[in-house]
Amino acid sequence: MASAAPFWRRPKPSKQEDKMPDYSWPAPEKRRVIGRRTNRVDGLVKASGRAKYGSDIKRPGMLYGAIVACPYAHARIRSIDTSAAEKMKGVAGVHIFDGSAPGTEVLWAGWEVVAVVAETEQLARDAARAVKVEYEVLPHLVREEDLSKAAGRTKPAGEKIIGDPDQAFKEADVVSEGFYGTPVVCHLVWEPHGQVMEWQGDEIQYWPTTQAVYNVGTELAKALGIPPARVHVMQDHMGIGYGSKFAVDRWGIACAKIAKQTGRPVKLFLPRDIEQQIAGNRPSHYAHIRLAAKKDGTIIGWDSRSWSTGGMTGGAAPPIPYVYTNIPNIRLNHTAVQVNAAPSRAWRAPNHPQASFLTCCAIDDLAAKLGMDPLEVFKKNADYTARPEVYRWQLDKAAELIGWKKLWHPRPDKTPGRIKRGLGLGVGTWGGAGHLSNCRCTIHPDGNVEVELASQDLGTGTRTVIAMVAAETLGLPVGAVRVKIGDNRYPSSGSSGGSTTVGGVSSSTRKATMNALEKLFERVAPKLGVKPEELEAVNGQIQLKGNPKKALAWKAACNLLGSDKIVEMGQNDPKNPMGLNTGGVGGVQMADVSVDTETGIIRINRLVGGPDCGLVINPKTADSQCYGAAHLSSCAALYEERIMGEITGRLL
Repeated sequence: MASAAPFWRRPKPSKQEDKMPDYSWPAPEKRRVIGRRTNRVDGLVKASGRAKYGSDIKRPGMLYGAIVACPYAHARIRSIDTSAAEKMKGVAGVHIFDGSAPGTEVLWAGWEVVAVVAETEQLARDAARAVKVEYEVLPHLVREEDLSKAAGRTKPAGEKIIGDPDQAFKEADVVSEGFYGTPVVCHLVWEPHGQVMEWQGDEIQYWPTTQAVYNVGTELAKALGIPPARVHVMQDHMGIGYGSKFAVDRWGIACAKIAKQTGRPVKLFLPRDIEQQIAGNRPSHYAHIRLAAKKDGTIIGWDSRSWSTGGMTGGAAPPIPYVYTNIPNIRLNHTAVQVNAAPSRAWRAPNHPQASFLTCCAIDDLAAKLGMDPLEVFKKNADYTARPEVYRWQLDKAAELIGWKKLWHPRPDKTPGRIKRGLGLGVGTWGGAGHLSNCRCTIHPDGNVEVELASQDLGTGTRTVIAMVAAETLGLPVGAVRVKIGDNRYPSSGSSGGSTTVGGVSSSTRKATMNALEKLFERVAPKLGVKPEELEAVNGQIQLKGNPKKALAWKAACNLLGSDKIVEMGQNDPKNPMGLNTGGVGGVQMADVSVDTETGIIRINRLVGGPDCGLVINPKTADSQCYGAAHLSSCAALYEERIMGEITGRLL
């Protein structure tokens, strides 16, 4: 995230940094663009349907692909017969996926076996149905909730002990114990995984839907055995990834090979059923947790036995106790469980939602056993967190907004009728420091400004943030800056994951535009009879600091370049962000929920979030992120559980 820390709190600059411009963010009272609610620069093209996503790309002579996937959770491929599909009119190519030859052991349903390309999507689907694959069906395990049924599929991580948990439980006034769990959840991205690929000579043109415009091309080049410079990645817009769209994936490599084989552009996107099975999920986490506490609510011990699955790779240990990491006495035991399902992928703060759920449920149950308000127990133990005062302030503010004092009641709800109402709270944390990012700023003699980065906008408003930072630095309106992203031939910028993008691209953009502005000052200073360091860019002109009467309009200033143009780079180095961005945040959420105890219908009366955001560049898109996170977390809790059939091994 961008940092609002004052300059005096940063490390002492090196001699090289002494010669650099002052990149620090403008003081709040001097900001003219940053911090203002700004419409998305791409809002109109999206709202009007003119925005082109990877799935919208249509190339001359393009073929359409369909996938034949294994329907069994565990099987061995006996034979593949593609002859009928190959003979069908309009079918241009058939490709057996690497790693899917006869004899291959398939470990989950949805595994890609054959790809077929044809003149139309319907023909491709018809041809896929004509492919005959014979399987030897093998025993499977697809559910992990009951650890006793997973014999032979578990891998203990080993016991971790901090302090003396046995003594803590002996000394405890109260011990609370419970079983908690959150299931596997599918990503449900709006735009399915896939791509369009076209060979032009020995170079491949690649239109993906990805969170990694710069890096995905390098991965594809390695898979194809060609130099990375021969892969041209282009992506104007993409329909959400939630952490699942970093890799080129097997279907991407197959698409490239079929395009090479046929000599024509190929479009291959996953259908929704296969998308749900193999294109990403959030791992489950289950745990038996015991808490030891003093009668005043002070937690003195934690003991947990947890297990989880991320498919055949098992599941990593959740970071529990979550946020309250400094409980003095802790025992942790975790077991990874292998199930016959596709591997998990990064998903909206990997492992953190699950860890928060487990931890907060356990603390809430402890509060009930103590006969205390859980809000007070969370606050009392805040010294076990990395930022006690932040969490206490957030908890108090969220409680005020949701009306905790008025609405909270001890368990159970004793009001008459079947509708029962209650409050709950959760805590969170994350890193979020800016990733490695390079930006190029060009000021043209006609006054036009371009900033270029091989970054991507996942739909969160990254383009707008970049434009705002450039406009703030150069003293221009947002519309005067042309932002060019989504092409791996622009300066490299990191993948969008872990909430690192805004911190990375805003910092590199700030530096690039500051560097370019310094060069422009050098051209303008003689004209105004002042020193370059005495100039500033404000309200569309270059002027003597604090004196708008001694100035040149922006375009007139740029005209001084003659036939030249200014091209300057800026980089965000995560090892030395120079105070422009930081990592480490705290946050809380509270929910006011009513449940119909007869029908099970749940109504969310109110949801309050208190995230730590750092410097907010665009409050409008920041609000959208907060609202979106609230909606998505609610949907995940209520509707997105992955349910697998124990007998069939298939996603139900």
